Amino acid sequence: MEPFPHVQTLRKFPKEELVGKVVMVRFDSTNLLREEEQDQSSQSVSSAVFTIKYLHEAGAKIILVSDWRKKTNSQLHDAETVADMLSSVIQHRVVTIKCDYSAVLLKMEVLKKADIFLLENLSEYKEEVANNSKFAELLSSGVDIFVNDSFSQSHKILASTVGIARFCSACIAGFHFEESLCQLKKVARTNKRPYVAIIGGGNLYDKASALHFLVSRCDGLVFVGMMSFQIMHALGLSVPSYLVEPGAYKAALDIIQIAHDRNIPILHPMDFWCMNEHLPEKMDIFPSHHILDGWLPVDLGPRSLDELNSLLVKCKKILWIGPVKFKFSGQCADGASKLAQALNDLRQRNCDITVAGNMACQAMVMESKSVLVNDMIENASVLWEFFKGRKLPGVMALDRAYPFEIDWKSAYCNPAQPLVVDIGSGSGLFLLGMARRRKDLNFLGLEINSKLVRRCMDSVHQYGIQNGYFIVTNATTTFRSIVSSYPGELVLVSIQCPNPDFNNPEHRWRMLQRSLIKAVVDLLALDGKVFLQSDLEAVALRMKELFLKIGKGKLNLWNDQYHARMNLGEWLEENPFGVMSDWEQHVIDRGDPMYRLMLSKSSGIE
Repeated sequence: MEPFPHVQTLRKFPKEELVGKVVMVRFDSTNLLREEEQDQSSQSVSSAVFTIKYLHEAGAKIILVSDWRKKTNSQLHDAETVADMLSSVIQHRVVTIKCDYSAVLLKMEVLKKADIFLLENLSEYKEEVANNSKFAELLSSGVDIFVNDSFSQSHKILASTVGIARFCSACIAGFHFEESLCQLKKVARTNKRPYVAIIGGGNLYDKASALHFLVSRCDGLVFVGMMSFQIMHALGLSVPSYLVEPGAYKAALDIIQIAHDRNIPILHPMDFWCMNEHLPEKMDIFPSHHILDGWLPVDLGPRSLDELNSLLVKCKKILWIGPVKFKFSGQCADGASKLAQALNDLRQRNCDITVAGNMACQAMVMESKSVLVNDMIENASVLWEFFKGRKLPGVMALDRAYPFEIDWKSAYCNPAQPLVVDIGSGSGLFLLGMARRRKDLNFLGLEINSKLVRRCMDSVHQYGIQNGYFIVTNATTTFRSIVSSYPGELVLVSIQCPNPDFNNPEHRWRMLQRSLIKAVVDLLALDGKVFLQSDLEAVALRMKELFLKIGKGKLNLWNDQYHARMNLGEWLEENPFGVMSDWEQHVIDRGDPMYRLMLSKSSGIE
């Protein structure tokens, strides 16, 4: 499976950039609006509350948005009720905004009256689940930064988690989202062995690819829910026809074969507590392969629990996903309670335990008040989608962060010097030449091609350049996280002949995403410059238009009055630095023009 992308988080986002910004927080209603009083003090709720409080203390205007239903909390009647409940939970006044997601001006006017607001219930809008682009744009109107703190929805494609990312200058993970994502990564690691997965619930056919993932990584699978009957059926054991899932036989056989090839056990219940179909109060224990007619399985039997415990006691890592629940079980079976007891005992002996799914998590909480949030993933659907090898849309929509801490003192002799960044530095000809000429500046090349970066760093070391450095990264998504950690000022950003796709020249400005341009504008020092050039006039014009539009008046053409007076047009005839990039040199040598311009961030422009 591909590793998760390193997403930008609120924890690492520069706090000073939150001051005065309008921040939309997509919160998880099943987390913050729970009816159970004891849940309000849980760590998952605390981290979700901390996201809102952190933004408020940083000086941001906060717009909260989510979907909610009465099954989460019977008291959820309308937005005003939810606002009052949130006010109580986060200990700050929350004001509702009455709008139909098209009254943009009304929304912006209302923002002057308070600091934390709540929009109307998203579940009332079909455009939300359709990820309607127009709806997402209206939802984001006036919003500078989007914070996703609803990890339980990350497997869905929603306007409020995916579509909105196209229209905000920064899209980052809140504290609760970040913690949940770390837990998901933890489940996939096989750093401790033996690692056993306890699998409850049903729908084996739908989860076959996820089970393939588990059986190929774990040291054993234990089926404790409806899926256990499909495994028993594939093993040739007698299973009542009403318990057989249509179409699951072949999928179950494949899972058994993989386990056989890896020489790992697959366990199923040995016995069941069963209920008499005609006398529901009558219970008895039957072997799993010999359930009599008129009896319905409702819970794990004592033999099954003993065998399960004898296996688990040897484990160093355990995943429990899905409920110990059968077609005729009650809400919480005694087997689930006993399994939770066993896991709690093992956890106290330093066994790494992860529990996924609402019913499994509830059983753990009832058995141990000390269970930590990093032991639980309440929405098992997210985990199943992850195990299927699918990318989670809510995660993929967030901005990327550079995954490593940069030691600027090791990169530069004097890391306090002003910084020049070349985005898409290529072979480094421009940046290395500039570094030799201007010892008073530091130069940073961001390039996605690792071979080119290695060559550039070889040149840095070979020629003893102490003010030049190159990083392998996709600057379109990581620029903010990298440059915001630099201790000095950002005085110049250059983008030269972006994405040279010779077959499709019209695609060559695609690297200029809104998030990149907004990050450049935000981080650039006053009077700092942006140098843009291309050998295609259409590309240069497009870059100029995007920077001026997204810059929202913070950038203007550098030396434009001089150009107007001299009737030179909008392009710079000469390279203002006297140092060419490799592609620029190639274009000039063949006698073609370069289209250059410089933008400046002026202190006189708001």
